[in-house]
Amino acid sequence: MSKSDKEIARRTTAAIAAIRKSLGEEDSAVSMFASHHVEELDAAYWKKHAKAAKPSVKQVVDLLELRSHWGDDDEDGIDTFDFTLPGDVTNYVVSVRFDEDGEVEDVSMES
Repeated sequence: MSKSDKEIARRTTAAIAAIRKSLGEEDSAVSMFASHHVEELDAAYWKKHAKAAKPSVKQVVDLLELRSHWGDDDEDGIDTFDFTLPGDVTNYVVSVRFDEDGEVEDVSMES
């Protein structure tokens, strides 16, 4: 595993931890993302992926998959990590941004 691959893996793990931690925050972007999709997607989708017709916010978060990671043109593409639901069912992502030291700076919902 290259140094870059190791850093991507480290940041992916840090991003998921930050997403889960943000669930405890009032009006978090992650909670809004999950709640919105629980209401918008049909029960069949949730039964297939979460084994529940109306999953909890935590169950939705547990389904998130890394869609992409990217950065400024002059950097190595690991400043922002975007997570979304499986199955190409939404244009929305939970976006985790890292600062220049590789620490989580922000968790937001984007489209």
